[in-house]
Amino acid sequence: MSVKQLFDISGKVALITGGSRGLGLQMAEALGEMGAKVALTARKANELEEAEAHLKKMGIEVLTVVNDLSRFDQIPGLVDQAVGRFGTIDILVNNAGATWGAPAEDYPAEAWNKVMNLNINGLFFLTQQVGKRCMIPRRSGKIVNIASVAGLSGNPPDMTTIAYNTSKGAVVNFTRALASEWGKYNINVNAICPGFFPSKMSQGLLEKIEAAVIASTPLQRLGGDEDLKGVVVFLASEASRHITGQYIAVDGGACIA
Repeated sequence: MSVKQLFDISGKVALITGGSRGLGLQMAEALGEMGAKVALTARKANELEEAEAHLKKMGIEVLTVVNDLSRFDQIPGLVDQAVGRFGTIDILVNNAGATWGAPAEDYPAEAWNKVMNLNINGLFFLTQQVGKRCMIPRRSGKIVNIASVAGLSGNPPDMTTIAYNTSKGAVVNFTRALASEWGKYNINVNAICPGFFPSKMSQGLLEKIEAAVIASTPLQRLGGDEDLKGVVVFLASEASRHITGQYIAVDGGACIA
């Protein structure tokens, strides 16, 4: 098989959560450009409509589904719609996430539960559905979990996001555990750990700490619009077929500084 063939995902079906904007939409662009059909899910219909129009202009076949992954009873219906349209799901990108800032000693129970329900509980129940219904029966699949460098260490000053960090640490070990269990089905399970990327979620925080983050990053910059595209295609394609249970930090080297 040539290198081009290893990276070719033409005709594959990718389901991307939180795919209507930001990092999720960037990864949808990448997978679609490499030939995949994409199903996007998010909570806001208007943002999904904009994403759909954008991807269709690129020549990408796309389905959008309004869905709140923290409402677990909606998850089977989401999978129903993707499978109904495309027949199966070959690639699952678990990108949807939430954060909430507050000191640990005063962290609201409501906030803790909101973050955990979306970032780890909904991720698990969706992965379970896709694995059981699509990937395990076909003995094939690629699962890419979007964790974070926040799940690998503590925080810089002024960043009080204990639930987010905890949930992303859970995603890293969920990746390892599931890779161990589902390897026998020829399912690869890997994670990407982005560092600081400008996004709606990070905007307020970066206004306070952007200069310090850049100064402490070996490559001296934040993540950009193209910086997750190559790695998600790699992990979604046969180019990574002998890699599972791993995480890749995409942070300009910040986690090693």
